[in-house]
This record gives sequence, C-alpha cells and structure tokens, in this order.
Amino acid sequence: MKPMYYKYLLYTALASIMAFSIWKWRNAPVEVKLEGITMGVIPYLIKYLDPATKNYQYEIDSLLYHWNMSMSTYIPASEISRFNKDSCFVFESPYFLPVLEASTYVYEQSGGAFDPTVGPLVNAWGFGPEQTRDLPDSASIKELLRKVGYHKIYYDNEKVCKTVQGLALDFSAIAKGYAVDVVADFLIEKGIENLMVEIGGEVVCRGKNSKGELWRIGIEDPSKEFYERRGFTAIAQVENRAVATSGNYRNFKMKDGKLLVHTIDPLTGYPAFKNLLSASVFAENCMLADGFATAFMVLGAEKSIEIINKIPQIDAFLIFTDEEGVVETYTSKGIEAYILIQNVDN
Repeated sequence: MKPMYYKYLLYTALASIMAFSIWKWRNAPVEVKLEGITMGVIPYLIKYLDPATKNYQYEIDSLLYHWNMSMSTYIPASEISRFNKDSCFVFESPYFLPVLEASTYVYEQSGGAFDPTVGPLVNAWGFGPEQTRDLPDSASIKELLRKVGYHKIYYDNEKVCKTVQGLALDFSAIAKGYAVDVVADFLIEKGIENLMVEIGGEVVCRGKNSKGELWRIGIEDPSKEFYERRGFTAIAQVENRAVATSGNYRNFKMKDGKLLVHTIDPLTGYPAFKNLLSASVFAENCMLADGFATAFMVLGAEKSIEIINKIPQIDAFLIFTDEEGVVETYTSKGIEAYILIQNVDN
C-alpha cells in the first residue's frame, strides 16, 4: 500500500503544481498595445499590462477627441480658438484651466522663455495654423510683440481673459504633453499600474514592462549635418516619470535661403537658434516636461542647466554644441543612473 500512497501524493502534488501554473498563467499580466492618430496627424502608441487584456482604444480616442476640442488651434470651434477670437472665455471642459496653471509656472521659472501667447509670431513665421508665404520684417515683428506676453492674460477657476486685443494662445508647446498625462491618468483610474503612453514623442511611464524591467525610451541623435536623424544618442530607463523632448531638427524649413526653426523666442520675436540641439526633460508629469523642454530650446544649454539645478522636480538630458561646434551632452544627476547607452547608431 505504501507505493500506492506515495504515487497518490506525487500525483496530487503534480496536479497542484499544474493548477497553480494554469492559474498563474491566466492571471499573468498581458501586454496590450494600442496605436492610433490624434491631433490630425500625430501618432500615438500605448502599452499597458492587464491580465484581463481590456482594450480601452475607444475610450482613449473619445478622450483625445474631447481634449482636441478644447486645446487645438486647428479646430475653429475649439475652446482655445474661440478664446483667441474673443476677449474672455468661460471654461467648458476640465482641460483649459490646468494647462493655464502649468504654463504660468513654466513661464515664471523660465523668465518668459516659455510663453503660450507666442501664437501670432508662430503664425507670422509660417509654423502655425495660418499659412504665410512672406517672412515678417522687423516692423511687423515689433507690432506683433505688442500682442505677446503671458502677463497680458488673467484667469480664475471659471474663465480666462486678455487685456490686449489680438493676443492669441498657442499651447502646442505644452498641450501634447498634457494629452499624454490625460490618457495615462485615465488608465491609472482603471487600475492599470504598468503602462507606457507616447504621443508624438512625449511619454509617460509607470511601473514596468512585460519583461519586468523599467520602460526604455530612445533619445534621438540630432545629425551633425543639420539635424538629420541618425539613431539614438542615449537610451534612458524611465521610472514612474514623464519625458518630453524638444529639438528643432523635428520642425524647420528653408525660406529665401534662410534657415528657420519652429521654436520662436517670445522675447525677441525671431526663431530661437541657439547651441542647444535637443532637450529631453524628465518630470513628474508630461505637461511640465513638455513646457520646460520648449523653454530650454529658447534659452540655450547654459541657462537651461542653471534652471535644471534650481528645480529638484526636473531632470534633463541635453545635446548641444560648444564654442568650437563640437557636440556634447549634459546629464543631470537625478537621471545619471538611468542613461544606459550613448552614441548608439540605429
């Protein structure tokens, strides 16, 4: 009887192991991958781990649609477009006020280098929703600067107003990051703990990927021959943070033999072509990361590093040229351990 008893125990143990393995397999996190287009032409990529493999594509697309109806300057009926045509606007969605508040913070911390009222100048240089063929002259820039200045708006919990007619808001330098936050917050509310949300290069990462590792984000290498992309300069592990990268290699043009970059200096009215080639900012949310990345492109490497060292909540990886034109990088202390690979060809 003893051999039969041992066999019984063995079979019972094997059955228990198999049952546990099946239970574990069925309840193991499964990666869900969603892809789509938002803001007209901007692709998004979303990955998250969910044992139930719940697909939230419809809800996310609906969320982004309503977000666009608030923030997009390309939609005439959006909240921001209606404000730009009027003197005051009473908020209708939950999106307008938070982006105003975040913009105020980045505006103040950057000394005005980040300014969402730069819209008229963006249009004048041909990088906004209003198309133009001719470059603005110094007289027209001087006139447009009278309509620029974040201090020329005021807002409370219900409305936003302007003190100068013709002033227009353009949140394109911060709103895309905010859209990433909105989607990430939605997934977190659904109980998703491990996720990566990327819209047009701006990213929020929470938890770990399907391999149990921190999410990895590539930082593009600006080409030495005016910003032609050549693989990655760095690969960063992102631990429960947001990352936004700004670089003029993504949006520039030649006009009448002149090189024009899309980052407009709100203080001078002219395209900001500094020694900073790319700024990748790490922050607690993507809206702030996006705003500071834009501000740094206006300020250049030296002034950006000063701000990074003053604000403990942000870190940055900068790619810039020195006085002799040699490409260098700067990594703030908070992310030194997370930058894995540098100078990697794609």
